[in-house]
Amino acid sequence: MQRLRFSARETALVSGMIEAHMRPVQIAQEQAPSRKAVYRFFRDTGEAGIDTLFLSLADHLGTMGPRVELEGWRRHVAVIDYVLRMRFEERVVVEPPKLVDGDDLMSALGIPPGPRLGELLELVREAQAAGELTTREEAIALARREASAG
Repeated sequence: MQRLRFSARETALVSGMIEAHMRPVQIAQEQAPSRKAVYRFFRDTGEAGIDTLFLSLADHLGTMGPRVELEGWRRHVAVIDYVLRMRFEERVVVEPPKLVDGDDLMSALGIPPGPRLGELLELVREAQAAGELTTREEAIALARREASAG
């Protein structure tokens, strides 16, 4: 890609898309992806998430060629459709509103700043995206349970 004069950002986007293009199929084994799986997909793919979904469709067709099975194609399209609908219709799954921040958890749990604090904040965001909690109090309680267990 350097020979084609792609920027470092463009190279990183394309590399990320290639790396993640199979995930939509992997997160939907025999059922619709969970809210948590959709959250993780967009968290991990960032701004390349939507492009990655379309690359997944193109890869399916490119791999199967003229032997594409209609039922398999329909399942694949249904997964992509579901993930896209979650992205645009249920923003709370992809970008849950902040219930707590690092200061809240440091104050409530008496923990210092550091990687563990970041892990607890991510745990809260993931649980929130999955619909497992909706209030600040629930977020702090989850972080407290995890902090005492870990």
